[in-house]
Amino acid sequence: MRVGSFVLAAQFPGQGQGEALHRAVRTAEVAEAAGLDAVWLAEHHFVPYGTCPSAVTLAALMLGRTRRLRVGTAVSVLPTVHPVALGEQAALLHVTSGGRFTLGVGRGGPWVDLEVFGAGLDAYDHGFPESLELLMRWLREPSVSASGPRFSFREVPVVPRPSEALTEAPGPEVVVACTSPASVRLAAERGLPMLLGMHVGDEEKAEMVALWRQHARTAGRPAEEILGAAHVSAGVCQIADRRTDAVETLTKAMPGWLKQGLEAHVTVDGRFRSMRDPLAYTELLCGLHPVGTPRLCADRLAATSERTGISRFALLTEGSGDLAATEENVRRLGAEVLPHLR
Repeated sequence: MRVGSFVLAAQFPGQGQGEALHRAVRTAEVAEAAGLDAVWLAEHHFVPYGTCPSAVTLAALMLGRTRRLRVGTAVSVLPTVHPVALGEQAALLHVTSGGRFTLGVGRGGPWVDLEVFGAGLDAYDHGFPESLELLMRWLREPSVSASGPRFSFREVPVVPRPSEALTEAPGPEVVVACTSPASVRLAAERGLPMLLGMHVGDEEKAEMVALWRQHARTAGRPAEEILGAAHVSAGVCQIADRRTDAVETLTKAMPGWLKQGLEAHVTVDGRFRSMRDPLAYTELLCGLHPVGTPRLCADRLAATSERTGISRFALLTEGSGDLAATEENVRRLGAEVLPHLR
């Protein structure tokens, strides 16, 4: 089992953006020292829900600050970027980090980002499969051309080639954020592991893993690839000597952040988007994920792994909104929870 920290660089009420980003960087540094396996970096635009607008850029900084830790994006939003540009960045980080980079990609949402970056709503509604296919070709082939609806260009060489890295992996690992049967099928047909969100519980995640395996078999993916697929489960982790204290920490801090963060999202076409109740959502997350004593947290992670077959976790550890408390939470995760899982 591999456990990492899910870093949103969340801006809590009363905090500056620089404060949120500093906490994000410190989380990676402390995570490596604490023995965690990875950090996963979220990407958002124009909202305090997360202050990192380029997960791949922040990943570069964190790879430079660490020596062992795996760094992944969770996720780079594919419809708002050119897949070749993202592929070049991913290849660069793969080669220069000795294979420690994981590229997580997702469809994102129908946000104003699509207008600002010129992608348009069609890129969100219909363009994700084309973008993903072009990205994967860039990461696996020596030269690439395109003749699709969105991207069309002559054949060009891939530089740097991911296969030039001094590592056994032919290129950076790619995972796909999946929230629907269509995205599960898209990932499965390509043999790409899924990143499953923290808003769903074990039962739904187990169903998505089963569906992924079904589509992968139908697509003719190798049996060992299907059985060995390292899907990632996102969640929340808050450790305290008593469960009530851990829950209280999150219910005091997270609703304010969620309210201002989720309210700031603007749709590109003015469509109505209902917002979760911040307190109810926080309480839901506390019930679904490892929130409580170290032993309870370890048992919850082990139970999720057994029920779903998922072996990797990306756990939000900054739910307190406080730098010192976040660092302590990460240290306790490494020192008091991981030993029970290994």
